[in-house]
Amino acid sequence: MTSNLPSSSALDEETARAEIYGLLAQLFYQVPEPELLAQMRVAVTDAPVAGGFLEEPWRQVVSAARESSDLDIANEYNTLFGGVGKPEIYLYASHYISGFLNDKPVARLREDLSALGLARDDSMSETEDHFACLCEVMRYLIAGDDVAVSNLTHQGEFFAKHIQAWASDMAEVIAKHPKAKFFGKLAEFTQAFLAIEAQGFDLLT
Repeated sequence: MTSNLPSSSALDEETARAEIYGLLAQLFYQVPEPELLAQMRVAVTDAPVAGGFLEEPWRQVVSAARESSDLDIANEYNTLFGGVGKPEIYLYASHYISGFLNDKPVARLREDLSALGLARDDSMSETEDHFACLCEVMRYLIAGDDVAVSNLTHQGEFFAKHIQAWASDMAEVIAKHPKAKFFGKLAEFTQAFLAIEAQGFDLLT
């Protein structure tokens, strides 16, 4: 699995957005791969323009990765999001929107995914409303080759309906959790990124 990390190279904005969504999808879907964490530990932390809004949150994520071992991060992931029975923190939209897992928000999401020509991969262990899965959809809507599907209109609609209403709340829960070290910093970065996305889509309406 290859990773796409935010960097200081002259990436166009759309490519950078797609890469961040792809990275969040990888980090939140399962225990991060050692290769991905190794890349993060040597990642560039300076923004192309000094003082960029994501520069400090990203620097904190990289610092947390450097201060934690692969085992530390794996144990933290399993403590927060995994384990047997009820996890300490849910990563599913339906939990935050309706209070129940696999509820009406999932049904509405499936209808919208079907309209975009997308469907759940049978190999996936999570339902479509898992935050990582939604990030992967956003990555596709930004970077996909079919402009009839992957376009700014669909990005804005999908973000507003399936991410904006709850994901920042999820990130706040993670950031405040006493056991969240690496993922606490990742959550703060996620909040900052989602705020930029929301602002950008607002400017288009």
